Amino acid sequence: MERSNGVALRWLRRGLIGLVVATVALLTIAFVAIEIIGLRIAAETRIDTPNGIESLESVRLGGVDQTIYLRGRDRTNPILLFVHGGPGSPEMGAAREFGLRLEEHFVVVHWDQRGAGNSCSSEVPDESLHLEQYVADTLELVNHLRDRFGKERVFLLGHSWGSVLGVLAAQRHPELFHAYIGLGQVVHMQRNEEISYRFVVERARAEGNEEALEALAGIAPPYAEIEDLMLQRAWLGHYGGAVRDGDPFVMIARSLIVSPEYSLAAKLSFYACAMNSLDQAWGDLDTIDFLRDVTRLDVPVYFLTGRHDYNTPFELVEEWMGSLEAPHTEIIWFEESAHMANLEEPEAFQDALIQNVLGKVLGENASDRPTPANTPPVR
Repeated sequence: MERSNGVALRWLRRGLIGLVVATVALLTIAFVAIEIIGLRIAAETRIDTPNGIESLESVRLGGVDQTIYLRGRDRTNPILLFVHGGPGSPEMGAAREFGLRLEEHFVVVHWDQRGAGNSCSSEVPDESLHLEQYVADTLELVNHLRDRFGKERVFLLGHSWGSVLGVLAAQRHPELFHAYIGLGQVVHMQRNEEISYRFVVERARAEGNEEALEALAGIAPPYAEIEDLMLQRAWLGHYGGAVRDGDPFVMIARSLIVSPEYSLAAKLSFYACAMNSLDQAWGDLDTIDFLRDVTRLDVPVYFLTGRHDYNTPFELVEEWMGSLEAPHTEIIWFEESAHMANLEEPEAFQDALIQNVLGKVLGENASDRPTPANTPPVR
């Protein structure tokens, strides 16, 4: 009997060792395949024009190193700074999915904000992950880009959480910007969450989805925990209020996995870094009410708005634009999109920026002059 048990244990150990070896081998093959795909993507989209730029760089902002990725076929073109959402959800990995034509007209700058993506490190203290520091980082990066490329102004595009940073930066220093572009624009955070929650509950009731109704009954905005927010956002995704056709988390993950701009370590830590940023900074949004606090912006303003967006509800964007004073205000509608028009309708997104924004702003005032040597950057 003891001999039989010993034989069985040896076979079990061998089986477990074999399983571990097989798992490691499969993971290794997967990682190698992902690396090969990333290298192929990089080769197929390499910018090799004489005056072009394609560069993954580290820049010191607010005392910590942060990563930017610059792509453009002519470095003398206007700068378009893309400020991602979240907090903590960079879109650098998807740069090629919604930007290859933009690179013919702009130097497109993608930035992983402090504590997120390639800018997530032990050097970044949690206490620095707050709204005012992010806005300060935004302005410091803008001035860095102005100095580096000899530009007086840049185009600033803020997506979701990034739209809060963008509005505050444009409000404080409009002289730095050709225009402000809000994608999935945040307007009034308290009403934002109330409308978003109501949309999900109404859809669940119409469908007779008892599972959703039971889950949602236990939470209500303002959410006591980040887990409550994530639960609501999961059902929002289910009902097409975040991405009309698809899953926003899958879209970002798919791009991230094969992105040549992220190391394996950065990919593996991406989600944990994003959740930490969200946990630290989400509360700063509670007081955001641009209907009350931002009644005027001294730059042209364009809102790129999904007709089905209930993550940052489109109706609040319409309401704000009706009262906002600016040299120019315009909503550009994306009829087949919710919150991520750049990934849901990438061709229309690029058309909007090239034809509507760039064409109107620099078509009417076609000057992107180098900053005079005696003009210090505004900090």
